[in-house]
Amino acid sequence: MTQLKETPLHALHVELGAKMVPFAGYDMPVQYPLGVLKEHQQTRAKAGLFDVSHMGQVVVKGATYADAAAGLETLIPIDILDLGEDRQRYGFFTNDDGGIEDDLMLANRGDHVFVVVNAACKEADIARMKAALEPDLSVTEITDRALLALQGPSAEAVLASLDERAAGMNFMDVATLDLNGIEAWVSRSGYTGEDGYEISVPADAAEALAKSLLAHPDVEAIGLGARDSLRLEAGLCLYGHDIDTTTSPVEGALTWAISKVRRAGGARAGGFPGASQIMAQMENGATRKRVGLLPEGRAPMREGVPLFASEDATDPIGAITSGGFGPTVGGPVAMGYVAKEHAALGTTVFGELRGKRQPLTLTKMPFTPANFKR
Repeated sequence: MTQLKETPLHALHVELGAKMVPFAGYDMPVQYPLGVLKEHQQTRAKAGLFDVSHMGQVVVKGATYADAAAGLETLIPIDILDLGEDRQRYGFFTNDDGGIEDDLMLANRGDHVFVVVNAACKEADIARMKAALEPDLSVTEITDRALLALQGPSAEAVLASLDERAAGMNFMDVATLDLNGIEAWVSRSGYTGEDGYEISVPADAAEALAKSLLAHPDVEAIGLGARDSLRLEAGLCLYGHDIDTTTSPVEGALTWAISKVRRAGGARAGGFPGASQIMAQMENGATRKRVGLLPEGRAPMREGVPLFASEDATDPIGAITSGGFGPTVGGPVAMGYVAKEHAALGTTVFGELRGKRQPLTLTKMPFTPANFKR
C-alpha cells in the first residue's frame, strides 16, 4: 500500500480531532467534531478555514511575463497574455480530443505565472508543462509552501485584522500580504461560492497562521465533506467527477472561461490542444450538456444515478456526476449530463434510485447565490 502524504497542517488536524481519510494520495480531514452540516453552515454564515495544501503550486517563468503567458496559451484555451498584473483567472488544460485534462487557477505575478492545479493531477500537469515549455521556460513546483483557504462572509474582516490591505482586494485580485510577519501570496478567490481568500505561505509558518486564524471567534476548521457540499451548491465542477478527459468545455458548460481572443475569429484563435473539436462544438453545439438538477422529495441522488426522459423509458439520456444534500438549499441538489435535446431549463427527467424512478427538474446553477466581492 502506498504511504499517504501529509500536508504541513496534518498534526493540527489530528490535534483538532479531525476524522482523516485518504484523498488524492494525502491523509486529509473529511470533518471535525463540529460535523459536516454545521461546518457547511459555518462557512455560509461566518468563515471556514480549509487546508488545500495537497494542491499543486507551480511557477512558470520566462525572460518576461509575456513569454511565460504565450507558452501556457499553447496548452490552455484562455487569454493569459492580456491578464492584468496581480489578477487571477480560471482555466483548464485540454487534450487533442478536446477533453479537459485538469482545471486550474493562474495568476499574473509580474515576472511569472503562478498556477494552482488539482492534487490528483499535479504530477501529470507538471510533466505536461515541462515537456511542452522547457527549456525555453522554467516550470517549478513549489514544494515548501502550504495553501489555506479562508471562506465565508467574515473572511474579509478576519484577514484584514492581520493585514488591512486584504479588505481592498476584489474578486480574483492577487497580492503579497504580511500576515503576522509571514509573507503570504493571497488571492481573493475560493471554491465555495462565498467571498474569501486562498493563502499560500511557507510550510513552516502554516500551522502558526492557521492557529491565529482559528483563534478568531468567527472561524472554524472545515473538512472535505463540507467543501464538497459547498462547491456543489455553488454549481462548481469537481475534476474527475463532473469534468474529465472525456468531457469538453462545451459539454461541461465552461465556455465562459474560453476568452474571446482565443475563439474563432479572435486575434489568437486556437493554438491549444483540441482547438478544432472545441470550436466546432462551440459553433454547432455538443451532443450532451452539464446541467443543474433538483430532485423532488428529500432523498439525495448521488454520482452514477442514471437519468431517463420518462418514468418508463428504457435507455438513459445521461447520469448524475455529483449529488447530495444542500444544507443552504434545504434539500437535495445534483448536477450531471443529459442529451442536448433534454437540456432545457425546467425539463423534468427521472433518476433511478433503489429500483424506482424519481423526478428531477433541470434548474439554473448556482443553487445558492454567489457572494463574491466584485
